[in-house]
Amino acid sequence: MKMLIQRVSSASVTVENVKVGAIKQGFLILLGVSQEDTKELADKMVQKMLKLRIFSDENGKTNLSLKDVGGSLLLVSQFTLYADCKKGNRPSFTQAGKPDWAEELYQYILAVCRKEVEKVESGVFGAEMKVELLNDGPFTILLDSAELF
Repeated sequence: MKMLIQRVSSASVTVENVKVGAIKQGFLILLGVSQEDTKELADKMVQKMLKLRIFSDENGKTNLSLKDVGGSLLLVSQFTLYADCKKGNRPSFTQAGKPDWAEELYQYILAVCRKEVEKVESGVFGAEMKVELLNDGPFTILLDSAELF
């Protein structure tokens, strides 16, 4: 599982010219799921993400978590995080989870996040989406379960 986390001042996602999700301060998370991922792993990843202290405190130090600042989440499915570009110039996506499993895990993660964070918005799984963001920092972190657990 991969979570590309961007600390944002604002972010939104649009599908077919309709804004389906928008947040102010918080995290825009692009989520990639592999076929080997589990709900138990998803729980660990969500907890790691929620505990990241990447917001500035009163001294300008990154000591505050998403909850500490009352931030929101915008979660967008992104199978292309599993692009394999080793051979040739056209990426392969064979490491990405099959759509049925990836959507089930995406919905599970949304539900877990909604228990922890007051405002959680989302994209539409499998849809062609337009994502806009104002990256704050810029501050971007890649959490990869293969490297963490």
